[in-house]
This record gives sequence, C-alpha cells and structure tokens, in this order.
Amino acid sequence: MGIFQRFEKGVEGAVSGVFARAFKGDVQPVEIAARLQRELDAEAKLMSRDKKLVPNDFTVELSQHDHDKLAPYAATLTRELGDELRSHASDRGYVFSGPIHIDLALDTRLPTGRFTVSSEAVAGVSGPASPSPYAAEPTPARPAQDRAAQERPAQDRPAERPRTRTNELVLEVNGMRHPLQPPGLVIGRGTEADLRINDPGISRRHAEIRVGQSADGSIDIVDLGSTNGITVDGQKVRHAVLREGSRIEVGTTRMLVHDPSAR
Repeated sequence: MGIFQRFEKGVEGAVSGVFARAFKGDVQPVEIAARLQRELDAEAKLMSRDKKLVPNDFTVELSQHDHDKLAPYAATLTRELGDELRSHASDRGYVFSGPIHIDLALDTRLPTGRFTVSSEAVAGVSGPASPSPYAAEPTPARPAQDRAAQERPAQDRPAERPRTRTNELVLEVNGMRHPLQPPGLVIGRGTEADLRINDPGISRRHAEIRVGQSADGSIDIVDLGSTNGITVDGQKVRHAVLREGSRIEVGTTRMLVHDPSAR
C-alpha cells in the first residue's frame, strides 16, 4: 500500500468515511499531504553530510468553500498530516527544529479547489521566561531604534534613557520574554545552556549574553565558538554591544532585545 493510500485510509477511518465523501470533487487531503512533502523537499537546508533542516510550521490557505468543509475535521487532518511529514522526513534524513504545527487558514481570494502552502522553521525554546503579550503579532522596530536611526549623528538622535534602565530589557524569542539580568545567560542547544533552543543550527553552547552589574548597565553578546556564528542587526559578528531594538539571529532563530514597558 502506497504512502498516500495509507494516509487516505487513516483519515477516512478516523472519521468513519464521512471525510472522504464530504470532499469528493473539492480539495483532497492527499493533495495537501503531497504539497506539504514538496514543501519539505524545496525548503530543506543542508546541515551536515546526512542531515537537512526543514520547516516545522505550516499554513495551508484554503478557499471559503474548502475551508468550511475542512474545518470540522481540522484536528484529525492536521494530526494525520503531521504523521506523514514525520515519516517523509525520516526517509529523507530531514530534521525539524521543533514540533510540527499545521494551520488551516482561510483566504477568500482563492477559488474552490485551490490552496497555497507557506512554511518556516520555528525553534522550540525552554528556559526561565514569561509569555509575551505580543506573541501573535510581529514586533516591528520602532523608528527611533531602526538601523538608520542608530547611524544618525549623535546630535540628531533622541536623548537616551538613563542606562540604569538596562535591566528592564528582555530578550524575546518565539513570543517568550527572557529578562536580561546580571550576569546574563548562555544560549545553546545543550542542557548546560540557560536558554535552551531546539534548533539544529545552534551549537550546544552557542553564545553568551553578558549583562553588566556596573552603573552603565552594558549588555553585549559573545560567540562561544559556535559552528554557525551569530548575526546582530544583519551583520555577522563574534562580539557586539546590544541595546533596545537589537535583532539577533542564531541558527534559524530570531531574537529581539526590547523594553516591554516602553510599548
């Protein structure tokens, strides 16, 4: 029995055959499964000789008609789709950076029978943190903190807040806020890291954010000899001073330094 036959049998059995009958002539679950597998193949990024990193967060956009039909079976369908993706990844030597998440979304511009798929790699994060109230929306850089503002002559910049407010800054990662308090924290994939990120592109001890205890309250980040390095505000660096609005990339994970009380 082929992979798609097994998939159809699993889905149909889970909903007593109603699913298969309901969607005859519309978007078929097997079509979505095939498209998701192609998404893995197209987005796979080489990590080592025998491993490739692939997306784990997917959005399937459907027409109004197809979305209305699929919505009642979303839990069953996404579970079966996730199982198929794990099987496909195992066969191809693919590695996910975190748990698989599949969202069935509505796009009223699509005609019946058509759908689109978008994806990204989202790392799982663990460590002392609090949920961000801004997790469901992107966190844009405020005009006074973007790169152009930082590069303006000092006399043209807005007056900086007292440096003693530095300890109010947090590191936001995938919607979770991690307070930046002395002496700082180690970012990595290993158990010894203070902030563990399940991202195959991150080393076991990847980087350290150091928070000064002096009056100036300086914060900087240092590469701990990682394989893939760190990027701060679009520049590959071994060391960089951090400030409110600094954007950090390690592996496929993006982080933001900001002051939640200022929003």
